[in-house]
Amino acid sequence: MSEAESSSKGARYGDDPESTVDAQARVVQQKGLLDDVIDGIQLGLLVIAFICLVFAVVFGSSLPTVFPATQPVYDFVVGLPELVRAAPECVAELWAARPQSLAELEATQAALAAWLRDLLHWLPYKQCVLAFSWATYLWEAKLNIRQRRQLHEVRRPQAIASFISRQVYLEANAYGLDKSSLQLVKDAFGQVQTTLVIVYDAVPWLWAAVDAWAGLGGQHVIVQSVLFFAAASLVSTVLALPFDLYSTFVVEKRHGFNKQTVGLFFADLAKSLMLTMALGAPLVAGFLWVIERTGARFYLYAWALMAGVQLLLIVIYPTVIQPLFNKFEPLPAGELRTAIEALATRLQFPLTKLYMVDGSKRSSHSNAYVFGFFRAKRIVIYDTLIDQCTTDEIVAVVGHELGHWQKSHTVRMLAMAQVQILLIFFAFSCVINEPSMYASFGVAGTPVMLGFLFFQYLYEPLGSLLQFAMNVVSRINEFQADAFSQGLGYGEQLASCLIKLQIENKAAMNPDWLYSAYTYSHPPLVERLNALGNPHLASKKE
Repeated sequence: MSEAESSSKGARYGDDPESTVDAQARVVQQKGLLDDVIDGIQLGLLVIAFICLVFAVVFGSSLPTVFPATQPVYDFVVGLPELVRAAPECVAELWAARPQSLAELEATQAALAAWLRDLLHWLPYKQCVLAFSWATYLWEAKLNIRQRRQLHEVRRPQAIASFISRQVYLEANAYGLDKSSLQLVKDAFGQVQTTLVIVYDAVPWLWAAVDAWAGLGGQHVIVQSVLFFAAASLVSTVLALPFDLYSTFVVEKRHGFNKQTVGLFFADLAKSLMLTMALGAPLVAGFLWVIERTGARFYLYAWALMAGVQLLLIVIYPTVIQPLFNKFEPLPAGELRTAIEALATRLQFPLTKLYMVDGSKRSSHSNAYVFGFFRAKRIVIYDTLIDQCTTDEIVAVVGHELGHWQKSHTVRMLAMAQVQILLIFFAFSCVINEPSMYASFGVAGTPVMLGFLFFQYLYEPLGSLLQFAMNVVSRINEFQADAFSQGLGYGEQLASCLIKLQIENKAAMNPDWLYSAYTYSHPPLVERLNALGNPHLASKKE
């Protein structure tokens, strides 16, 4: 690498004039209407909680008489101490009653199955869905608010002050705040939308409207389901369009990332819709056909179908689907190509193709990845990554990606995803023929397409927990891949590249610990540098 190139790429670390920094700090510190709304809601909730506490103290045991609506809460609170005291005894009784023989085990299993069937019969499905949906939304909103408060901070943590200028730190926080504002509004809109759809039975209405429009008379359920899928996808796309436009042409453009034109945006949207219909319609039809033909243990066959489809998509996405949106060219001969091929040879990686993709056509964000099965592996590098990092740094990133391959991380994550899908289908098999679930949402009969949609609402809290578990495993994988690249002798180069990418992508430099633990699939920058033992982390005060 030439001295001029080094100087050019190292200049990104310099501080801007102090006047610019101060102006940026004022932007980051300033709280707008959304922050006032958040503070108002939180204050209102505190006031309500205080009033409830005062009422409980003043009225005491008369509270349910004065306010009958508080009876369930009062009973729960009053009975809680007794429940806690009785817990050890209950556990002891359960342990004493444990099955001692195979016959007793079978009898216990049958009793539990009967209890579960009764529970599923009288369960208030609509109320449960609303409760689960709001609980998930409020939890994630709380995390987003915690992160937002962190983004209003204008002082750099000492851990990053030696290599992240204050200007860069403030620009990243400003970008994060704009994304946070959009996300909070989008999530609130989506939650209100979901609530209205559930409360006013919009799903069965759309189901009936599709049937009436197509003139099916309820006789061709698979065809009706495919048409319902197409209509629901179109409605979802239209409702999300304002947020997507604002994200692309306001937030991303304001912070220097967006390279798309309006024409390219809508061309991509049209292609995405066509792909959704082309791939989704046969999948929906196949899924329903499998359920119809395979009986009570359909979940095994449905899982096999989905596993096959996922493997197919992994194969065709980089070679068929992504080229519809981006241009792939062989990486030109030169120092970078030679270095990557030498690394692949050193690790006995079966590299067959080495591509450069025009990521800069849409955004200045950067990436690199490995794909392919068996002996047909390919490496793709974004042109933005080549512009932002040196040859050795890019090779370090490729070494990280090859670490994922060497340690079979992709295969393990795919296997975990398959277990999750099998769990989803098995749980769905428990309610697929439960008339009370369909009736709760205003549906006559038991159309499987709608049943699976309602079940996904019920599954949402568990799905969030499983996604958190997947994120935990993903972060462990990232640490291992970093260590692998470091073991190849690229530790310093990888750390330098991580810092540059953090700066170029304006990623959060100091995320809230709970927010990052729950939502991040990659560890925060400081944690990765700590794991690499990087000297950049020397303390330095503002």
